[in-house]
Amino acid sequence: MFLNVSIADRWNWHLDHNSGYFVCSVYYMLTADNSQVVEADSNLIWHRQVPAEVSIMAWRLLRNRLLTKSNLLARRIISLEAQRCVTGCGEVETTQHLFVSCAVFSELWSLVRQWIGVYEVDPLDINQHFIQFIYLSGGSTKRRFFMQLV
Repeated sequence: MFLNVSIADRWNWHLDHNSGYFVCSVYYMLTADNSQVVEADSNLIWHRQVPAEVSIMAWRLLRNRLLTKSNLLARRIISLEAQRCVTGCGEVETTQHLFVSCAVFSELWSLVRQWIGVYEVDPLDINQHFIQFIYLSGGSTKRRFFMQLV
């Protein structure tokens, strides 16, 4: 591709070719996802007493926006050979794998549950795991807030 001085440069917003860039189109892009979290679950993420970085991490986790090796591969940042889990278990490193099904990291959930004194079986879906974990302690608002922080 060569520089053509007779054609004016312009920005091209791929989400809306007709109207151009609008904040609402970015908001729609960020919130409309194949793995959408139900609106009620969204209230569990964005809580005024939960630190912003914790909420952002949870938001990115539930929407598969973390920089896992599978996401880096999809963005062509790493090679196909480099997508295996950091633990050496041989599986592809996805959000689902790291936080729910990896044999090494899944042990952390049982240690956390033991620490807080609650014993449950973890769902295999990351969104369901998040919801169940927050509600493990029952209906107390203070206890649920604590679980959100954890």
